[in-house]
Amino acid sequence: MKKILLFTLLFFIINNKINAEMILAPNSQSAILIEASTGKIIYEKEKDEKRSPASMTKIMTFLLTVEALENGQIKLTDKVLISKNASGMGGTQIFIEEGTYVTVEDLIKGLGIASANDAAVALAEYIGGTEDNFISMMNKRAKELGCKNTNFKNPHGLDEEEHYSSAYDMSLMAKELVKHDYALQISSTYEEYINVSGENHWLVNTNKLVKFYKGIDGLKTGYTDKAKYCLTATMNKNNMRLISVVMGADTKDNRTADTISMMEYGNNMYTSKTIYKKEDITGKINIKNSVNRKAKYTLEEDINIITEKTRKEIDYTSEILLDDVKAPLKKGDKVGTLKLNVDNNTLEYNLVVTEDIEKASFMQTYFNLLKDIITGSVKIKI
Repeated sequence: MKKILLFTLLFFIINNKINAEMILAPNSQSAILIEASTGKIIYEKEKDEKRSPASMTKIMTFLLTVEALENGQIKLTDKVLISKNASGMGGTQIFIEEGTYVTVEDLIKGLGIASANDAAVALAEYIGGTEDNFISMMNKRAKELGCKNTNFKNPHGLDEEEHYSSAYDMSLMAKELVKHDYALQISSTYEEYINVSGENHWLVNTNKLVKFYKGIDGLKTGYTDKAKYCLTATMNKNNMRLISVVMGADTKDNRTADTISMMEYGNNMYTSKTIYKKEDITGKINIKNSVNRKAKYTLEEDINIITEKTRKEIDYTSEILLDDVKAPLKKGDKVGTLKLNVDNNTLEYNLVVTEDIEKASFMQTYFNLLKDIITGSVKIKI
């Protein structure tokens, strides 16, 4: 019966014959669907309501972990000494033992695939020094991302007083996490083996949709008695990456149904339209203390706008703002911003240099200044 209802629902969505506000997430207390590159909200239901996020909390734990990897603070091969606090965590576990060593890579797999609470705490202690300090880092990062209805009290998501988030805030965290290919690689893995305390442990992804629903490649499930069934999911299809969040669903099946209905609606009713290709926006910028003093810049990536498939034209304006920069620079370094105004929203995109820019030596700087004086580019006041 549930399958029949779901197929009927999808039929109406695809044919655009009923109001999406009425039917996309009927089983969830709050929900949201956004497009990842722009943050455009396609559907929302009580998106700012504060609710227990359960193990979706681990999206922020995962984000801080991959950021620590990328900035060199930690390495995948690092061996983490497991504390009594980490090993004693309840709920879902990979059963790491106190006093043993587990690699960062295996802990990440435990976190991102099996949603292990003990792995979350071990990573938190290793990155933050203490679990409490890591929780402070979580809340600070959430504020940086624009989250206004989030307060973390732990890195794993077990119910705790004043531990809450919202569907919209979870989508902001997920939007940041999917920028990291490694995070998607882990969260899209359905099963994996890791070595813990000398034994192989079989991990199975708590998000069954990564195997059983084509296109969904992450991110994180959640369940507690207080939170009910939750899921943040992401799908890359038709040149769009969608992120959905459902919170407070009454059953696992209904959590899945609400997620699929939002994803199908987004993919069937919206499309990605290119406003600018990278090569469409180019120019030259003055680079202080550089050998050649001017460098070519371009867009960091194509600019795509998410809009209704039925829309014929998109009205927009754009403005280029160049930074005050100096050498040395590496290819791909940001030197400005393109501001795009579309549908009364302002979006910002990076302008980057197309090659390495060397710093000029003292003699090169001297001769460049002399050349400017001779050509009249610089006037000497007497």
